[in-house]
Amino acid sequence: MISFELSDEQRMVRDTISAFAIEQIRPAARRGDESGSIPADLLAQAWELGLVRGFLPENVGGYGDLRVAVTGAIVAEELAYGDIAITLHALAPRLLAFPVLEMGTEAQRNRYLPLLATDKFVAATAALMEPAFDFDPAEMHTVAERTLSGYVIDGTKCCVPLAMDSEVILTYAASGAEGGGLEGFLVPRDCAGLEVSVREENMGLNGLATFGLTFNQCRVPAENRLGGDAGINCARLLSQSRVAMSAMAVGVARAAFDYSRDYAKERRAFGAPIATKQAIAFMLAEMAIEVEAMRLLAWEAASWLDKGDDAVKQSYQARNYAASSVLMVTDNAVQILGGHGYIREHPVEMWLRNARAFAVLEGLAIV
Repeated sequence: MISFELSDEQRMVRDTISAFAIEQIRPAARRGDESGSIPADLLAQAWELGLVRGFLPENVGGYGDLRVAVTGAIVAEELAYGDIAITLHALAPRLLAFPVLEMGTEAQRNRYLPLLATDKFVAATAALMEPAFDFDPAEMHTVAERTLSGYVIDGTKCCVPLAMDSEVILTYAASGAEGGGLEGFLVPRDCAGLEVSVREENMGLNGLATFGLTFNQCRVPAENRLGGDAGINCARLLSQSRVAMSAMAVGVARAAFDYSRDYAKERRAFGAPIATKQAIAFMLAEMAIEVEAMRLLAWEAASWLDKGDDAVKQSYQARNYAASSVLMVTDNAVQILGGHGYIREHPVEMWLRNARAFAVLEGLAIV
């Protein structure tokens, strides 16, 4: 039997994160979008919630909390309900911490996890995406060639969050030759042969700083291969990322639905709230259905991960469905607000721009 009942702990986590998102993140969202930066004090408050350090082992300075994918999806949704750009920034250190925690060698865990088990926000990231219209993680163009002393990495990456401020970048590359098995490499930002581009200018997610990377004969020692000789389970990592992005899409869609529903109840035309008009009511009903469907797919994929499955099919379905649904929901929100939906006085135009990113971005978050 499938149960969607949250545990007492999950409800407490949801309520805590929800309050933080509404009271702290949402008011800062527009400023972040306009200025292209996120206040350091807000990141500090998010860090205090233990979103990264909480799941690190006690022996490296963490709190030793149990990592549960369904709970991670709940957290991702609630944070994104406040703002997706701030959420991606605050959770970016997970892109390094969680793969090292789950698949790193003991030496790698002891070396890198203490860097993130601190009282202050620490930038960390991973580089997966490549600037190609046919980008496919299974057909990576960035290549890591084995040498006597380690690996030589060549290739380019894009949409890497916080790359300029991260001391270590978990870089995914094909092993041996283009199209080879996907591997992860812990690359210092100051590694010879690694160049970080100027900040990218994107359609949405303007508060999140993303960068391109160029690897030109970038050499790393053999011990920097994530997982050592055993390597990594790239399918599981991709699924964890897709669950996170799917859950965040639910948060953005839910925010747009709630805002446009409340607007429709208050906005009057021809003597009645526009929410009573059949065209608007049908749009809101369809939006509500999509939000619930997106969440169920994300939770289903997360539950498979919690059972130890790689959840490749489930996470892919959740991610693809969320990418199209969040765009529909946010576009409908703009339409319901009419002319007001197109101006910056209301956040729906920002949510629509941000929603477009879900169809093109991979690997920007992880549960």
